[in-house]
Amino acid sequence: MTIAPAVPRPLSTFASSAGCACKIPQFELSAILSKLPAGTDPNLLVGNAESDDAAVYRIPGGHAVVQTIDFFTPVVDDPRLFGRIAATNALSDVYAMRGRPVLALAVVAFPMKVLPREMLEEIMAGGAEKVAEAGAVIGGGHSIDHDIPLYGLSVTGVVEESRVTRNAGARPGDALVLTKPLGVGVTIRAGRSDSASSSSSPGTRRLADAALEEAVAVMCTLNRAAMEAMEGFTIHAATDVTGFGLLGHTYEMMAASATTAEISVGRVPLLSQARRLVAEGIVPGGSKANALNLRTRAAVADGVSDDDFLLLSDAQTSGGLLVALPEEEAAAYAARCLERGAPAGAVVGRVIEPRTERLSVRR
Repeated sequence: MTIAPAVPRPLSTFASSAGCACKIPQFELSAILSKLPAGTDPNLLVGNAESDDAAVYRIPGGHAVVQTIDFFTPVVDDPRLFGRIAATNALSDVYAMRGRPVLALAVVAFPMKVLPREMLEEIMAGGAEKVAEAGAVIGGGHSIDHDIPLYGLSVTGVVEESRVTRNAGARPGDALVLTKPLGVGVTIRAGRSDSASSSSSPGTRRLADAALEEAVAVMCTLNRAAMEAMEGFTIHAATDVTGFGLLGHTYEMMAASATTAEISVGRVPLLSQARRLVAEGIVPGGSKANALNLRTRAAVADGVSDDDFLLLSDAQTSGGLLVALPEEEAAAYAARCLERGAPAGAVVGRVIEPRTERLSVRR
């Protein structure tokens, strides 16, 4: 009797939370970081004081090094796509600081006795493709044999010191522009092999698969277009939107800038099936935690539903940039993002004088 070879366990089933939804909760992390000593080197232009996207260190000649690291659990079952998404996400931190990626090191954990080596090769090949697309190079890395697969990059970029964008610096009167649609977290949850939707009707399953394909296209799009579109505009602050959701990362920007943001739900771009999935209760744990933590830190107007708030709190993987710039420049910047190939370019809110809450959400 011939015994068929065992089918490898799907990548997305190895962790309860996938992608950036597996991050340590936002305010637990900030409490931990607050206990650490602050950097005192005057050349450290950006450290962890404002929860920024990457560290920035001054080097001679008016330039600076941008350094970041990002890795996470599988968001999809296809190993090559997982590698592409994780690499795109890690590169995004450099783009958020307006840097140009030049060098990357791979960070890998993989269950070598459980999954075939070829899957790891595919993950790393997918990551290398996105690094090459960014014009950078992988120079090595570090790997361990571990029961939960992890992949990501440590990325080094370069930037002129005068052009560094921080998450601090947003000013009252600024508009806020978002360059990718929200809903990645709920769409990933629906597409997971262990999701409840996996046992749904064939029609529902096909819809979930199509939604995941849309999300993958967004996650694999570099934020380079949104960064390059900044040329000629007065950029006051920028950050990328990932595991803490739009509201979480907006909160960090407002806290660092000593301002308040007013977000308009109706202006926020969404993936095509995101609202339907939330209505069906398909929401990752990371997104629910974000919403719970942020609800008490936001002034929520009448007409904003719980589903609206969940979508604004949805944990994004490889999300877009959130950019603060003068209101009179915002529409032109958003249009340029779209012209250059960003998945979205939408004015989603404005910066106002500081209030008790850092966030104000209206319909």
